[in-house]
Parts: sequence; structure tokens; C-alpha cells
Amino acid sequence: MSSPLFNIQKKTPFSESLVWQINRDFYHQNGIAAWSDEIVPHQISNSSLAATAYAELIYAFLKDLESDIKPNKIVYILELGAGHGRLCYNILEHLEQLILESDGCSTKYCYVLTDIVEDNLAFYSSHPKFQKYFKRGLLDIAFFDAKDNRELLLRKSKIKIAHADLEQPILSIANYFFDSLPNELYYFKDGNIFNCSVSIDSSTDPLGKSAQELINEMELTYHISAVKEANFENEVFNTILSEYYQVCNDTYILFPKLAMECLSNISSFSKMGLVLLTMDKGYKEIQELTDRKKPDFVKHGSFSLWVNFHAMSQFCILNGGLSMFDLSPNFSIDLGCLSLIQQDFKYQRFKQAFRKHSSQLNLDDFNSIKKIVYRNLPNVDLSELLGLIKLNSYDSSIFIKLLPSIKHLSKAISIKQRTRLRQTINQVWNKYYSIKEDYDLSYELGGLMYDLSYYDEALGYFNNSSELFGNKIDVDFNKILCYYQMREDELFYKALHEAKQRFPNTDAFLKLENLDMA
Repeated sequence: MSSPLFNIQKKTPFSESLVWQINRDFYHQNGIAAWSDEIVPHQISNSSLAATAYAELIYAFLKDLESDIKPNKIVYILELGAGHGRLCYNILEHLEQLILESDGCSTKYCYVLTDIVEDNLAFYSSHPKFQKYFKRGLLDIAFFDAKDNRELLLRKSKIKIAHADLEQPILSIANYFFDSLPNELYYFKDGNIFNCSVSIDSSTDPLGKSAQELINEMELTYHISAVKEANFENEVFNTILSEYYQVCNDTYILFPKLAMECLSNISSFSKMGLVLLTMDKGYKEIQELTDRKKPDFVKHGSFSLWVNFHAMSQFCILNGGLSMFDLSPNFSIDLGCLSLIQQDFKYQRFKQAFRKHSSQLNLDDFNSIKKIVYRNLPNVDLSELLGLIKLNSYDSSIFIKLLPSIKHLSKAISIKQRTRLRQTINQVWNKYYSIKEDYDLSYELGGLMYDLSYYDEALGYFNNSSELFGNKIDVDFNKILCYYQMREDELFYKALHEAKQRFPNTDAFLKLENLDMA
């Protein structure tokens, strides 16, 4: 006998369903822990490789604007739903390097991190990696809600941005942002269109449950009702839907009305309009929208949906803008550019940079290569592992995954491999941005440097570990060993004395007292 279902919400239009509020509640309830506790996957979309692609596109955009007649006006780079902020840090680091290594860039810019979760905004504000950018005016923070915001208040500079306030075009980044915004849902059959509603039930009593528990346990029932035709106030929306009548049959289509309104809203902040860069899973061609069943909610603590990029592209094109996406079909990640600039999109360096990234190795390709390596780890040598890490722009998540194999292989290592591994360790740390994970990367890097006999650098990593995670017996023990190997006798005895005071009656320190100092 089946258990009775608990009703959470009766039949409601899909875009107005409680599922969207429950999803928002998940991020409010978890804050940074949504990622630091590894509830929501984020390694690929926020990787150093993704940041490198974004940074090179931003740099090309800024260089194109150097010839503009408004050299003193700031270009705002608006990241929507920035989450933990790691992507932003790596973008800024790579962008700074590009400017330093080139002939410079005279276009002024300010990167703005936005989110709907106040705890996340506070996390950005206090993060030590961001302070140098705040001081230079290259970074700011703002609350932004795709549903409601008609202005931006930059919290560091105290600048308010509203309708037509900006002289330069806005460059916006939407990295896995649109996949969790509310959508309209329609069903097309035999030339007819049906509105879709949804009711929500749960197999267990929802009272007192967290948003994550509700998402995992909710069961959706879909209801359709015939309508004569699409009837939006915005005629562009109606035009896009009318195309689906002719092509789609027996298919459910997510219609990103809110996402398109969001684009229009952000574009209105500037007299020059908007250029948006986005990475997400989605459908670019109308053929991909045919024969679609009921929406597939991808659950990962929160949930996300595949994005109807075709509709968003048509919206931009019909409003005088343009759309560019990866030239080749991808399996899970697409890089796209959507423009709402009310003039010919003349940015040639930017277009060339986009074509380069859409035709060469991308995140989707790298993800496939990474899976091949993971499946064959016993047969991969150290040089090949270091090559994979370099290919992913020294991202820490890949390094951590490969660390057990690196430790094993580094026991028998050539001089060149030793030097290359040292360089890799330092590159990984330079790109590392802590999101309060339990994993102590600095301690692991210190141990690896010690094994490679780079004792002074190992000591630096152990000190970083103490700053991030507090004093620990094993970290103090390793610091003292570093002083021993470096023949720093005075510092050895000083550190040993302090460690014994912090951790009295610890047998490990007795071994250090018996070391032969000669």
C-alpha cells in the first residue's frame, strides 16, 4: 500500500510555483557552505580555465573600447549570482597579468560581484584575496535580484547606477545563472499551445524541512490547459513563441521570459547597452527544442534546468543585437555572447577572441580529457599529470584530486620533474581562493615541498596553514622539522618551546628534542 502524499502547493502556473522560492531559500539557508561543503557542484564552471577564457574576452573588450571618445568613463563588469566569488578572483588575477604583459590598457574598469544572499556579499567584502582590488577601485559589490532590481548600489564606492546612468556599455557575466531562474512552461501539440501548471507533493511531511530536503523529496505533477495564442505585452516574446508553433510538436518548452527581461533591465543602465558572456548547459538551436518531455530538474542540493538559449538569442537579434555561441555542439557546457547594443557590434578584437575560444579547447572538451585521465590514473606518469594541471590553468580542484597520485609518483622523480612540480605547486597556490573548505591545501602543499627538500618554501605553506586553520600539532611538528633541515637552530628551539606550551604532553615533540643537532 502506497504512503499518502503531503501537498505542498496546489496547481499553480509553472513560473509562479513555490519551487523557485524553495530554490532561493536553499542558497539563503546555506550561504557559502553550499559550495564549501560540496553540496552544489562548482569545480568546472568556476575553474581557472573558465576564468582564463572570461579574462581574455574581457581584455579584448576593454582594448576595443580604447579608441572610444569617453576614455575617463568606467566600464562596469557585472557578474550575476557570483556564488562564492572564486571565479571573480581568478578572472581579475588573469586580467591583471594580461594587462601587465601587453602594451597596457587605458580603458578604466570595475568588476562588480552581485548576489541575492547577504552572507555571500559579506564574504566577498571581507575576503583577504579581494582587498587589494577594493583599494584600487577595481572591484565592488552589489545586491542584484533578476526579478526586481531597477538600480544597483555599489557598496564600496557608494555609487548608484540606474536607468541610462552609464556612458560605456555594460559587460555582464552570467556563469550558471540563468539555469535557476523561473521560466514559463508551454506544451506544443498539433499546432496548438498549452499553458503548463504544476502541483507539488512530498512523500514525507514537509513541516520543518530545509529547502534541500524539500527539493530532494518533492514530486511534481504537470497540468496543461489550452490557450488560443501567446499574448505577452512584449511583442518580441510573441514573435519568438510563434516560431515554436511551426516547428515543435508534442514537446514541452521552457520559455525564459524573466531571463530576457533581466537582460533588458541591465542593458537599460547604460546608454550604450549590454554585452553578456554566459556559460551554462542549454539549447542553442530550435531543433534541440523538439521532442522535449517534461522539464528535467537537475538536483544538486538546489536544482537547475537546461537554458533555452535559442529564445534568448532571438530576443537579442529581434531587438537589434546579436548572439554568438560555440561553433561546435557541446555535451554539457556552452560559452555564449548575447548583445543588446543599439548599434553595429563593431568590437573586432572581442569577436576574434570569442571565435578563438569557441573553436579551440573549451571546458566541455577539458571535462572529457579529465575523465579519461581519472579512469587511467594507474598508467599515467607524473609529467602527464602536471600537464593536465597546466592545461586547466593550475586549478586547485584538479590538483587536489590528483594529489594522492602525485605523492606516490614523486617518490622517484627526476631533476626536471622536481623543478616542474615545485613550479606547479606555487602556481596552484597563487590561484587558490579559499571558500572555507575543510580541506587544508596549504598543509598538503607544505608536505609535498618538504618531501622535495624545498624546506624554506615548505615552511611558508605550513605558516599559511596556521593562519587559515589555527595551530595544530602536526603543522607545528613540520614547522620545527623545517627549521632543523634549514639548520636554523635558534628558531628550531624557539618553535619547539612554543609548540610544547601549546600542546603539552605530546609525545611527538619528544622525538624532536632527541634530534642530533650536530
